Amino acid sequence: MSTAKYTVTGMTCGHCETSVREEVGEIAGVTGVDVSAKSGELTVTADGPIDDQAVLAAVTEAGYSASPA
Repeated sequence: MSTAKYTVTGMTCGHCETSVREEVGEIAGVTGVDVSAKSGELTVTADGPIDDQAVLAAVTEAGYSASPA
């Protein structure tokens, strides 16, 4: 099991968290997504290696910006 942390900017509310959670959750192998608009933190867990570029693209698709923490 792998875990990766990211910093997300632009989130302001629970709806923002849901959007990010849904997009990142669609990545193959992802088993958990924990995101906080308040702290701007995103933690992703997966069965295997986590593809940083796929996570960053998913956050962008949700309408926000992210970078590895």
